Parts: sequence; structure tokens; C-alpha cells
Amino acid sequence: MNIEKYQRFTKSTAKYPKDQELLYLMLGLTSEVGEVADKLKKHIRDGEKGHPMTEEQIKSIQLEFGDILWYLARLSDHFGFSLKETLQLNVKKLTDRHNRNKIKGSGDNR
Repeated sequence: MNIEKYQRFTKSTAKYPKDQELLYLMLGLTSEVGEVADKLKKHIRDGEKGHPMTEEQIKSIQLEFGDILWYLARLSDHFGFSLKETLQLNVKKLTDRHNRNKIKGSGDNR
């Protein structure tokens, strides 16, 4: 499935109050990112130092990435742009930074 079809697909699984769409989606996105962080935190706490995550742990993170992508697709629709367009803009931005040797550092407009 390509990113455009995926973004259209997410509309069919979107069930939330339209009058609170932005708040719902932003809270959902941050909670899913938090779930990924929690899995990493637990690996640091419970895993043996220097040992990689198990395949099961990695798969559970991949599933959370899918949830994150769903929220990003819905937020993109909310703001009226496509994930494909966002990917293209990000590649352009990062390529420009790389070409100007500005990958390191901080700030949006470097």
C-alpha cells in the first residue's frame, strides 16, 4: 500500500467527535509516542546492559509506529495536506541542510 492509499484508508477507521477532532488527534498522537518511549524505558530498566531488544519488543514498537502513522494521517487531513507532500517537503529540507552542512545544530531555519 502506498502512503496516499493509506491516508485515504484511515478515514474509514476514524471514529471520534468531529467538534473535538484536533484535540483528540493530538492527544492520541502524543499518547502513542509515549507508548514507544515507555517500551524503550522498560527495555533500559529490565534488559541486560549491552543487549539489543528482542524481536518481540521490536515488533511491538513497529505496531506503535503504525498507530503513530494513523494519527499523523488523520492530522494531515485535518490540516488539509497529504502525507506524501509532507514527506517530499521533509526530503527537500533535509537535503538542503545536508548540502549546506547544517544537519547538526538546532533550530527550524538553519
